[in-house]
Amino acid sequence: MSQTALITRSPDWPLQVKRPGNHDWERTAIRWLRDLLPARYAGYVTLTRSPVLLARHAQLQVQHEMRAVRVALTTSRAELPALGVAEVVIENSIRMYAVELEQLARLARGIRLVTDALAQAAAPRR
Repeated sequence: MSQTALITRSPDWPLQVKRPGNHDWERTAIRWLRDLLPARYAGYVTLTRSPVLLARHAQLQVQHEMRAVRVALTTSRAELPALGVAEVVIENSIRMYAVELEQLARLARGIRLVTDALAQAAAPRR
């Protein structure tokens, strides 16, 4: 089985991205990756013309989001009461951050898979 086949069989492969070998799969990967970034990045042609660079930037973006959520999660009980946030809201926010962290981790795994597939597609054939 090829490396690409192993990559795309993962349950973390994003549903929005066609499998490599399918018509337009790279276009669906680029659109999915671009949608993960803040809207202001849509204007950077350098990112959209280099799918591997776009994928790398999306991975960095998600890693930073994960750091921010971890900070929010670990500081909620210490900082939110001083801001007047009710205990029930604090507990709900902690649950929300935990769910978000799981979703971001799954997203990061999907980005890595798409990055690997894009890099393989871009590699010169021997």
